[in-house]
Amino acid sequence: MKTRIPISFARFWAIIIKEFVQMRRDRLTFGMIIGIPVIQLMLFGYAINGDPKHLPTAVLLADSSQQGRSMLAALKNSDYFNFVREIHTVGEADAALARGEVQFIVTIPENFSRDLLRGDKPAVLIEADATDPSATGNAIASLRAVLGRGLQHDLKGPLAYLAGGDDSPIDVRVHARYNPEGISQYNIVPGLMGVVLTMTMVMITGLAITRERERGTMENLLSMPTRPVEVLLGKIIPYIFVGYIQIGLILIAARFLFQVPMIGSVPLLMLSASVFIAANLAMGITFSTLAKNQLQAVQMTFFFFLPSILLSGFMFPFRGMPGWAQAIGELLPLTHFLRIVRGILLKGNGFEEVILQLWQIALFAVIVLAIAIKRYRKTLD
Repeated sequence: MKTRIPISFARFWAIIIKEFVQMRRDRLTFGMIIGIPVIQLMLFGYAINGDPKHLPTAVLLADSSQQGRSMLAALKNSDYFNFVREIHTVGEADAALARGEVQFIVTIPENFSRDLLRGDKPAVLIEADATDPSATGNAIASLRAVLGRGLQHDLKGPLAYLAGGDDSPIDVRVHARYNPEGISQYNIVPGLMGVVLTMTMVMITGLAITRERERGTMENLLSMPTRPVEVLLGKIIPYIFVGYIQIGLILIAARFLFQVPMIGSVPLLMLSASVFIAANLAMGITFSTLAKNQLQAVQMTFFFFLPSILLSGFMFPFRGMPGWAQAIGELLPLTHFLRIVRGILLKGNGFEEVILQLWQIALFAVIVLAIAIKRYRKTLD
């Protein structure tokens, strides 16, 4: 009676060779094997920075004396502040912070130099956009030391008595606006709205056409007298209502579980969300026309979701990233939607501030949907 060998090395080796050949033929899977580690190394090694510097700062300079300029020079030399513009009114300062154009407003009041030389301890106001506490925390913590050193060269000789002692010759007043207590939930929970919509909307529609193809129902769809735009829009619109259900759940949780303030207009937020949902659904449909099966559609979705969550400013301060990473982030709809939802809920932004971000999401949606329509074929090949 012959003894059967439990394992054949030849058969075992043949299976190994087969898997490598199949892996080589599946370019998308092979790309993920190489691409994901490279992307993560690049992002976490170069792009992610928990201590953002060179933050855009505006100055309201009502006293252009030597001491006032010394204060500004000290802030600039600290590497945390990058003066990008000079403003002239309080209303202009409020608008710049609300639109997110600057992170800080430095106000040097009138008669600053006169009050300083008299020993009256003049006040310097620093207003910060604190919607993301991690973006401004280190900069705010350095303010008093930086401003204290800024006057060392001016307060010498007969004025040395003003710099003496432990008491600072100036009164530094920091106003952390929109999130004065630095509560991280105020920043994270509204941002989750964009993250959840990106993940679910792109994935759901990414499987739409590939699922039809794998189940064998694509023939019935192609035999119908429908145009590509009708098919694609018909697959997108139902999921808009799914997106609104998700938004409603997140808003309810934000209000009653996390006590997130909702200063702005909720209808305006819903209107903005419709454009964002459409952009993500268009992205998913595009993946669906490119992928050959549902696995590839999921892989493409992951490739889109990973940069979105890391480069949009959701997990890490957007302005802490290098210029090339910010440029990529500006192309992603999640980046602009995060600014919209946080601006409406925390800052009370209106349509004038929202439209600056909304048109970029709409442009993304139009371009991606055009690609999907062009890629759609009325054949099974």
